[in-house]
Amino acid sequence: MLAATDLAKAFPDAARGPVRAVDGLSLTVERGAVVGLLGNNGAGKTTTLRLLATLLRPDAGRILIDGLDAVASPVAARARLAYVPAEAGLPPRLTAREAVTLFARVQGVDDPVGRAALLLERLGAGGVADAACGALSTGQKRRVVLARALVHDPPLLLLDEPTDGLDVGGRREVLALVRGLAAEGRAVLLSSHIMGEVEVVCDRAVVVSAGRAVARGTLDDLRREAGTDDLSEAFVRLAGSP
Repeated sequence: MLAATDLAKAFPDAARGPVRAVDGLSLTVERGAVVGLLGNNGAGKTTTLRLLATLLRPDAGRILIDGLDAVASPVAARARLAYVPAEAGLPPRLTAREAVTLFARVQGVDDPVGRAALLLERLGAGGVADAACGALSTGQKRRVVLARALVHDPPLLLLDEPTDGLDVGGRREVLALVRGLAAEGRAVLLSSHIMGEVEVVCDRAVVVSAGRAVARGTLDDLRREAGTDDLSEAFVRLAGSP
């Protein structure tokens, strides 16, 4: 579903010159799989996701989404993906129903009102559909954001720290939702630095350091490569110091 090859992206820095945020990174995500994008803060995870979401143009490399060249045809690629950033970005004065319906209209969805109601109910936010987004809890906002992302039925989901700010119960619920979306045949790339969550939800993982993939494979592969049975310790050994 997603194949990125030799991605590179640098940003100007007055003091240091160009800083490479992503440096020759390659990864793949298949339908029905949840792949973790793991790394310390500043490792390049969010920049990678923004490149894959076509919000940034790579300096080099290729991105194929469902066989489509996303660099050459970014607008067409966006119809096949949903990017969920760490921040909610919901209009505080709109209700959850209005926010999701608005996005459905932007995406050209048939029956946007019905689609919004269906997704909010399915994701456990039906009870707050008519509450203002600004009054929702962090967990409720996460559900609304996921509903908004799914309005056009994208086969690829790019999730940046989807459980950030949630309590234990909220984290478990969101991770269960992610696994359910993958079970429907969607491809999911999930950025995280919480290894307990990775163990629960991910089939494979790519460990990123300084914008490069330093390890990849199943979680057992990562443990074997690092020489430890503990995934958190394996992550520390593979990713290095933040």
